[in-house]
Amino acid sequence: MKGDLHLHSTYSDGSATVTELIQQALSKGLTHIAITDHDRVPRCGDIPPVTTLKVMPGIEISAYDFVQRRKVHILGYAMRDTRQVTAFCRPLLERRQANSLRQIAILAEQGLRIRPQNFVKRAGHVIYKQHIMEYLVASEQVGDMFGSFYHTTFKNGGCCDFDIEYLDALAAVRVITEAGGIAVLAHPGQQQNLDLVPALVKQGLKGIELAHHKNSAEDRCAIVRMAEQYGLLLTGGSDYHGTLEAGSSELGSQLATEAAISRIFSSSSSK
Repeated sequence: MKGDLHLHSTYSDGSATVTELIQQALSKGLTHIAITDHDRVPRCGDIPPVTTLKVMPGIEISAYDFVQRRKVHILGYAMRDTRQVTAFCRPLLERRQANSLRQIAILAEQGLRIRPQNFVKRAGHVIYKQHIMEYLVASEQVGDMFGSFYHTTFKNGGCCDFDIEYLDALAAVRVITEAGGIAVLAHPGQQQNLDLVPALVKQGLKGIELAHHKNSAEDRCAIVRMAEQYGLLLTGGSDYHGTLEAGSSELGSQLATEAAISRIFSSSSSK
């Protein structure tokens, strides 16, 4: 089994559609993938049937540790009923959309040719700053996606350098668990939050993402030790965003352990 369990599509901030992700996975000989868009679960009806590849609709919840003040992303797999997860994430999606509309208004005030109507093709979807940058590049108002304009506008105290309030990490694990799913701590090396695992386990955490390009060798050793201590699955994935993330890793470049793939997908088929 070869499984990439962390992929983003056009449902959130990925550049590839679900169908395109499936085509890429097939071309790389993968046997299992999970679509884990930010704060929304792909509709199963939008996943085309394939015979040689198992495709799971999952989620990556943009959460936060309000005690230590740090981001904590939580992956969710094999959820029996996603309605409560969708309801949990809806306020965050609404805040993200309002945040992006505010950024668009500021950019228009700065003299750029941009307005909300430029994003009507994303009706029903949420606008991310990556979509704003994509439009500015396509309309030839900015030279490239992640060059100086991006870093001086959306980062480093720029006019659009502000963010939204995220969801509570403990509650995120709990809502995935209550939905009958498997909650996994995503890329702890990137956000340096592995010490939160004991508290997350009490809420139902079942795994940690081991294979991720932002986990260093030292991080991975610590993750393995933590997983052994608490009996957790070791998952993995490329966290693929395509052209909408600077230096996005290649689909299939990071894989979950076979034990995790077997457990996650058998849990899904038994529901």
